[in-house]
Amino acid sequence: MSDAGPRFRYRADVLRDLLRHGVRPTDRTPPQIVRDFVRDLYKYEIRALRERYLRREFAKIEYADRVEALRRRYTVLALHAWQFVEDYRPNS
Repeated sequence: MSDAGPRFRYRADVLRDLLRHGVRPTDRTPPQIVRDFVRDLYKYEIRALRERYLRREFAKIEYADRVEALRRRYTVLALHAWQFVEDYRPNS
């Protein structure tokens, strides 16, 4: 097995946030792939929430509150992928 390719050291706070979503990147997992995956999870959840709202499972005011709660659970998406790791060097 080759040791070629970049290694990434993810920030501890980012790893904690990712773990809440069941995401455990290795030191070989590019941060952009991790962020894209978490973004897709968020999109899935927001679409499911909207479908439930359209089925009238809860009122519009409750929908707004649920959307906000969902956004707060995905705070890691406020970061760029390069901010997921320590000592990022784009040209190395």
